[in-house]
Amino acid sequence: MPAPITALYAGILALVLTALAINVTVHRWRVRVPIGQGTDPLMARVIRVHGNAVEYIPVALLLMLLYEINGGRALLLHTAGITLTVGRILHAWGLTRMARPNLSRAAGQTLTWLSIIALAVFNLLKAL
Repeated sequence: MPAPITALYAGILALVLTALAINVTVHRWRVRVPIGQGTDPLMARVIRVHGNAVEYIPVALLLMLLYEINGGRALLLHTAGITLTVGRILHAWGLTRMARPNLSRAAGQTLTWLSIIALAVFNLLKAL
């Protein structure tokens, strides 16, 4: 069964994830840290920004895909996809800019959690 809505957000989020990976590589080159984080605090943050995205994006996309192939509502899928995408971008921007807690980072993480929780509930309701 086709899943064009999930495919749309998977494509967008793959580009976000690739941009975050490139950011790690570029920063490694700048501070000459070939592996690990070295002693540069920004290096540690850009690694975590990428790692955090890798931890959350796949599970959210899996939940989107399952909901879509089980006949989920397009509006709910788009709402979750937009929320997730905005959340990931806000989180990455906030954490990359400063180590201390900040509004962008908190809002991004909250939007990510809300999208995953909503998709989990949508899937549970479909399954029951």
